[in-house]
Amino acid sequence: MELNIISKTETELEVEFKGETHTLLNSLKDFMLRDERVDIAYYDMKHVSISEPVLYIKTDGTDPLVVLRDAASGLIASCDEFTEVFNKAVRA
Repeated sequence: MELNIISKTETELEVEFKGETHTLLNSLKDFMLRDERVDIAYYDMKHVSISEPVLYIKTDGTDPLVVLRDAASGLIASCDEFTEVFNKAVRA
């Protein structure tokens, strides 16, 4: 994965995610939309095989890089929790 910051202000961020698909971007977007610091979060992918997804975030004044980092940490924690529960289930 490669990230390319297209634009950034104090409250807005556009980031291109090279090599990623709907799976990651949709999950990050969902985590951000649960965050009360986020006013808008969406991503756009013109065509899955010829374009890279671009994530857009608008916040209430919070640094959007902090919001993105927090969403990524939340997603990682959720995956770790799933892995733990799954491993317990398959051992039983």
